[in-house]
Amino acid sequence: MLIETEATPNPLTRKYLPGRTVMATGSRDFPTATAAEASPLAHALFAIGDVDGVFFGRDFISVSAKPAAAWEELEPDVLSILLDHFVTDAPLFAPGTAAGIAIDPNDDGAAMAVEEDPADADIVDQIKELIETRVRPAVAQDGGDIVYRGYAHGTLYLAMQGACSGCPSSAVTLKRGIEGLIKHYVPEVQTVEAV
Repeated sequence: MLIETEATPNPLTRKYLPGRTVMATGSRDFPTATAAEASPLAHALFAIGDVDGVFFGRDFISVSAKPAAAWEELEPDVLSILLDHFVTDAPLFAPGTAAGIAIDPNDDGAAMAVEEDPADADIVDQIKELIETRVRPAVAQDGGDIVYRGYAHGTLYLAMQGACSGCPSSAVTLKRGIEGLIKHYVPEVQTVEAV
């Protein structure tokens, strides 16, 4: 099995492509070792010691190193763990039980940054469509994801994940790229903010 490695705009993050689907739908961000306990793969990557974040996309895994880590030393360990995982077809997430957990069917798991006005429903639908069809695919190419967190009074709130979280160029991407695109198609959006 061959796992391709790609650099990302974030010098602390590398993108790994195993040549197969990682997550059939959605994405999952593990910004801490505690959060990684839900996934044996993410947990094993954090156990290396110099890993600062793990992100699962549709067909890739992004791994962020701690600022003092050297990728030349870290990468062989990361590749070994990824190879072991995919060669053995290990589960991506730890088995668990949902007993006692009640989930609101309208909750997508994303905490909103603001309370939205129901009168803005059409604007929000347009924004979500653009994010899904134009923004997320482009951001995924760089090993990250972007998540809608709300819209109110002309301001769109988005959360950066994976390689995009903490990336030195993410502010430029957000303001020059994403904000420009969204404002072009949805003129009601005046500004885009990261949360």
